[in-house]
Amino acid sequence: MSATKIEVMPVAGELEQKASEMTVGEGEQEDIVDPWTVTSASAKGVDYDKLIKRFGSSKIDAKLIERIERVTGKPAHHLLRRGIFFSHRDMHFILNQYEQKKPFYLYTGRGPSSEAMHLGHLIPFIFTKWLQDTFDVPLVVQMTDDEKFLWKDLTLDEANRLAHENAKDIIACGFDINKTLIFSDLEYMGQVPEFYKNICQISKLVTFNQVKGIFGFGDSDCIGKIAFPPVQAAPSFSSSFPHIFNNRKDLPCLIPCAIDQDPYFRMTRDVAPRMGCLKPALVHSTFFPALQGAQSKMSASDPTSSIFLTDTDKQIKNKINKYAFSGGGATIEEHKEKGGNCEIDVSYQYLTFFMDDDEKLENIRKDYTKGELLTGYLKKELITILQKLVTEHREKRAKVTDEIVKQYMTPRKLAFDY
Repeated sequence: MSATKIEVMPVAGELEQKASEMTVGEGEQEDIVDPWTVTSASAKGVDYDKLIKRFGSSKIDAKLIERIERVTGKPAHHLLRRGIFFSHRDMHFILNQYEQKKPFYLYTGRGPSSEAMHLGHLIPFIFTKWLQDTFDVPLVVQMTDDEKFLWKDLTLDEANRLAHENAKDIIACGFDINKTLIFSDLEYMGQVPEFYKNICQISKLVTFNQVKGIFGFGDSDCIGKIAFPPVQAAPSFSSSFPHIFNNRKDLPCLIPCAIDQDPYFRMTRDVAPRMGCLKPALVHSTFFPALQGAQSKMSASDPTSSIFLTDTDKQIKNKINKYAFSGGGATIEEHKEKGGNCEIDVSYQYLTFFMDDDEKLENIRKDYTKGELLTGYLKKELITILQKLVTEHREKRAKVTDEIVKQYMTPRKLAFDY
């Protein structure tokens, strides 16, 4: 679904950000960012500084990163240091909670539309794992199988099956079973009445005109789509998890997600005070580029668009060598003369996500920009890193049985007392 130009009545608070304002830039060439469509007008990708202004969030700056390190006593994750998680809402409030030894929890999710998750899907979970380990807090992971049934050509049973399959990939990231609940909307709705009660409360506070303005829904969209946003909003409130939080409704949550999901939570933050609840805090990530470059879209139906967690070493090597967009010169001579462009080189971009060593990455950036390193070197480095990462993930996933999935997905008390 693309952002559409819709005139709506102005509404209070953060809901004033309309779908029509979710285009970034002026004139004909615009970036479009919404929960279903991300397109960039530039080979460099989305202009995130403009996006922050449009969405009304705050930039994660060096001062905030320094505070996170000071408060936790641990070095910031490289996804934070390198600006991949670049924007936030109320992160300082969460740090205040932590400093005052007051509880909070993490909430993130996954829309299970295909059996094979790709590397881009891993990014929020890699960072969420670091947050859980660093702050020692509960985590709830929403599997929106109902959403995928409404948006995709899937049966309810298939969407639910994919939720369980994708849960295996999430579990393989290493989340602590005693501190983590993974839940399917299709299942949880009938298991925990408090979840559905919150959905009803949110639904009553958001008008059709508002939801149409935020998400760009049209007259031909099924009413299930129009009713879905409160479902994604409800886990933002601790009262949706009475078995974890002992029926408390005063615990805030921190949501790590890609910035295209922000419209859901602007809506949530607007209704929260009217429900007597705390607004969710957020940390936003940039988008993981397709192999063909930032202007292309990763798709589970196009195996050449990304590296999938099911790919073999040979497939990873072939995909990187054949499809990874190069920022190098057309010839070796031109490359050595003019240097490479790291801002559009996909192999370099992927290294910023997955190479741990800051010093080595910076040396690669400098040498590639000066033309002293060729694209082939970057691809070779990336292939080695990704083969190791995907192989290790595949081995961990193979150990996740259906019984283990069931344990993670059973509503229960976690290792915290409230």
